Amino acid sequence: MKKILATLILPCFLLAGCDSLRFAPTEAQKQNAWLHNRTTTIAADTARDEAASENLQALTKLSQLQSRAFTSYCGLPKEFPRADTAEEILAQSNFRLAQTALQQSADRPDAWQLADNAFELAIAISALLGGVYGTRAVRFLKQARKKSQALQEVIAGNELFKKEHEAYAGAFKQAHQNQSSETRQIVAEMKA
Repeated sequence: MKKILATLILPCFLLAGCDSLRFAPTEAQKQNAWLHNRTTTIAADTARDEAASENLQALTKLSQLQSRAFTSYCGLPKEFPRADTAEEILAQSNFRLAQTALQQSADRPDAWQLADNAFELAIAISALLGGVYGTRAVRFLKQARKKSQALQEVIAGNELFKKEHEAYAGAFKQAHQNQSSETRQIVAEMKA
């Protein structure tokens, strides 16, 4: 039963890709989210105090509310940037913080490393279960891991070949035109 479950879950994980997986928010991202909330709060207060149009006041109020969701999602930082006034918020260090948080938010886990870690975890769990099924599952997972590593090496080699021999890229693609759509999808996801 457990072997069947592992056999079904692992391909789903590998086929789903890593686009939806993200690292946990960093301290810079938490600080930036909190700073964003302070920025929207001061902007909403300023719009109200300066008797801005109702439309601008409503927009800044909505922005303030939305910002709370970001802060709640990321969590509170360990260290809070100074942000009691508009001048403190507009400090150059906060612009650098926002830039750092933006760069970090684009980071994604390496698909190959995730797959390898998933195999390691599944092997460890299977070994803990023990017995005949545990031993078979360990053997199966180790073989699947070797195949995953082989696929990684083949894709890396193919990409290197296409890069170094651009004149043959067309012929290379033509040689692979009979691949199934599933294979093409797996390779495309692994290349990304």
